[in-house]
Amino acid sequence: MNDLLHQYKISRTMSTILLIGLFMFGNLPIMIIAYCYVALMLIIHTGLKVGFKKRIKTSLIVLYGVILAFQITFISITVFPMHNVSLMYYPSKVFALILLGVPYFVERFTTINNGTEFYMPTIEDVTAISFEELHNNSKKIKSMLQSATNMKESVSIDHMKTILEDIPRHSSTRYVNHGSLTDYYFNIAKDSLDDEHIYIVVSNTGSPASELISQFTQKQYNHVSLSFDKELNTIISYNGGNNVYPPGMNAEAVEYFHQKDDASVLIYSLPVTREQKQILIDKIAEINREGSAYNLVGLVAKHSFRPNIMFCSQFVYKMLKIANLEFFEKDAGDVRPTDFIELDYFKKLAFEYEIKF
Repeated sequence: MNDLLHQYKISRTMSTILLIGLFMFGNLPIMIIAYCYVALMLIIHTGLKVGFKKRIKTSLIVLYGVILAFQITFISITVFPMHNVSLMYYPSKVFALILLGVPYFVERFTTINNGTEFYMPTIEDVTAISFEELHNNSKKIKSMLQSATNMKESVSIDHMKTILEDIPRHSSTRYVNHGSLTDYYFNIAKDSLDDEHIYIVVSNTGSPASELISQFTQKQYNHVSLSFDKELNTIISYNGGNNVYPPGMNAEAVEYFHQKDDASVLIYSLPVTREQKQILIDKIAEINREGSAYNLVGLVAKHSFRPNIMFCSQFVYKMLKIANLEFFEKDAGDVRPTDFIELDYFKKLAFEYEIKF
């Protein structure tokens, strides 16, 4: 009995901290993420529920979608437009937090008993179940609270504005970047053939897109590139073009990585033969001729509509695979920049140096 009471107190404290954190730091993107997270978890839970009839599952999933649409509409149209404008912002935000629990009550009130009967739990049942779940997920809650604090800066209005303004330049179905690499680039790349290494460049750039991605990957380094020379005169990857070139496969300069005060770059070398290096250069020349685009959809859906539509880590992994240089097995669409370091179990890479700005 004492253990249950102790767990109840811990769970109640954690739920209180979470709600206070959302109230204090929950801007519009964070609240939308919180609503979507709850809806997604309940949809998955409903889909896996044993004993639910298909009709009941479908109805619940649709209901969760309707609730989610209402939640997002309410905070977008009613709550946050009042921020720094009306004192009603605070009570309306409290109501927005109450809405966070609505899907849970819907799930409880429509749970089927023995596959045939509906039941309404008592207040004690609802409280016990809810706080037990919160206790079991206390680590996730702490992580979410910390992420919410970090995200307040990363998902700032200026960052979101920059990202949204850049989206029209992208395409996930057609090549928008053609011939951005010049003969000068390929001449420098060919001059590096005597260096029997290629260089994997993992960077923490501080760009708005990188900062946003870091909130979902929980990784400090969120961009990866290839270079044919140690001095990084031939850095290449898939990126947004830095408002100079169209999004897709582009050459990069070290200065491109310096977009915040604590930006940093890690450089690793991978032994290659002259022939393997030539294969990579030829493949890059082929993509340069055919065209490319940055795979925005692939960041979420893990899918490419055309071969030369990729994101940075997808590109680097595919290049290594083409030259039989890959040192871990993973679907290219699932590879993250830090995988090249964290999954190097056989120590194929050698650390060369770090650049701090």
